[in-house]
Amino acid sequence: MYCGEYWLILLLAIFSFTARIGESKNVQRYEPNWQSLDARPLPPWYDEAKIGIFLHWGVFSVPSYVGAWFWWYWKGTQPSLAVVEFMKQNYPPSFTYADFAPEFTAEFYNPNQWADIFKASGAQYVVLTTKHHEGFCLWPSKYSWNWNSMDVGPKRDLVGELATALRKNGLKFGAYHSLFEFFNPLFLKDQENNFTTQEYVRTKTMPELYELVNNYKPDLIWSDGEWMALDTYWNSTNFLAWLYNDSPVKDTVVTNDRWGSNTMCKHGGYLTCNDKFNPKVKQDRKFEDSTTMDKYAWTYRRNLKLSDLHSIEEVLEIVAQVVSCGGNLLINVGPTKEGTIVPIFEERLRQMGEWLGVNGEAIYATKPWSHQNDSVNANVWYTSKKTDNGTNVYAIVLKWPSGPNLILADPLPSLDTVVTLLGYPDTFKWKGVGSGMVVSIPPIPINQIPCKWAWVFKLTNIKN
Repeated sequence: MYCGEYWLILLLAIFSFTARIGESKNVQRYEPNWQSLDARPLPPWYDEAKIGIFLHWGVFSVPSYVGAWFWWYWKGTQPSLAVVEFMKQNYPPSFTYADFAPEFTAEFYNPNQWADIFKASGAQYVVLTTKHHEGFCLWPSKYSWNWNSMDVGPKRDLVGELATALRKNGLKFGAYHSLFEFFNPLFLKDQENNFTTQEYVRTKTMPELYELVNNYKPDLIWSDGEWMALDTYWNSTNFLAWLYNDSPVKDTVVTNDRWGSNTMCKHGGYLTCNDKFNPKVKQDRKFEDSTTMDKYAWTYRRNLKLSDLHSIEEVLEIVAQVVSCGGNLLINVGPTKEGTIVPIFEERLRQMGEWLGVNGEAIYATKPWSHQNDSVNANVWYTSKKTDNGTNVYAIVLKWPSGPNLILADPLPSLDTVVTLLGYPDTFKWKGVGSGMVVSIPPIPINQIPCKWAWVFKLTNIKN
C-alpha cells in the first residue's frame, strides 16, 4: 500500500467517526421524567390510523362469564354472588382458577384468519391482551413459569403468531400489558409494605415488558393496571426512557397514559383517560376511545345476546364522534377459548370495513375541523383534510335527511364550492343560507346509494 493511500484511508475513517459523533449529538435523548417524556412527538402513523381493534383473550375466556375480572369477582375481597353461584352450579368445590388454564385450548386459533378479518374491518392496528390482571402470559415468558400459553393450555406462542400475521397484512401490532396481577404473592407483599418495596416490579412485571419489546417489537404498548400505585413504584419513567431512547422500536412505538395512579389523562404518548372515553368535544391532546362491541363486557360471553351488541349504526356514530374530536377508536371484541372470532363480531367488523371502504377518505389521516358537531343538525359530524388545493371538509351524516335538503349550519360556501357524496359520481346543487348552506339532494336510485349507513358529503372550496 502506498503512503498516500494509507493516509487517505485514515482520513476517511476519522471523518466517518466524527460524523457519527455529530449525529449522536443531534439525536434527542429523553430523560426518565414526565417533562422530558411528554415532549416526545407522537409517531405520525398513530394519528393517521384512526381505527384499531382491541382483543381481550386469556384464561378468563374459558368460563366466558362476566368478563376479564372473573377471578377477582370469584375470589376477591368482595366476591360477586352471581359468580360464586355460577361456580357452585358448574364446577366441583375443589376447582381453582388455575384449573381453567388447561381448558384454554385455542385449537381453532388461526392468526392469518384473524388478520384477514381485521384487515377487512378497515382497522390499521390491533392490540392484544398479552397479559391481563390474571397474570397469564400469551407468550412463553421466562418470568411467568407454568402460567403462560406455551407451558399450559394452547402450548403455542399466541403473541408471536398474531404479530407475524398482522404485519404480513400491513397492520400494526399493539401489546396490552397489565402492570399488576390480582393475586401475585410478590405484588401482594409489596402492597402490604405500602409499595416501599419493589420485588414484584423488579422480578416480574418490568422484566416482562422488556421481554415483550425485545422479542416482538410492538408498534404500541397499551399499559393498564396502573391505578394500584404511583409511577415511582412501577419504575415507569425509566422503562419509557429506555423505550424511547434505546429499544428496537424507539422511533416508532406509541404508548398510552396508564403508567401510575398519578398519570392517567396527564402523561404518556396519548390519553385514554378512562374506558369508553368519548368526550364529544375536541381535545387538546391526542386521545383514544377504547370501547366494546359488547356493551357489557370486554371478553366473549357465552350468554351473549344480540341486543347486548352495538349495532353497526351505533359503531359508526362512535367513529364519527371520536375522529371528529381528534381521537382514535379502539373497538374491542373477545375471542373464544377455542381461538375463534364469533360470527356476530366478525359481521360487525366487516360491516365497519365496508363503510370505511367507501368513506375512509373522511376518516384516515384527517384532522378536526373548526366545528365538530353541526350547530343545528346533531346528526352531522365534521372532519377535514388539507390538500394541495386547500382544505376539504367532510360532513358525516348519521341519518339521511327526511326531505330533499341537507341543512348544514357551519360550512360557509364560496362561489367555487363543490359538494359531492363519497362513493357517488354526481355533484350536488347548494345555496348559501346565513353562515351555512343548504344542499339539494335529488332522488337517488337505491342501487346507486354508495353505502347503507352514515353518508359523507365532501365540501371543497369553502371559506371557513
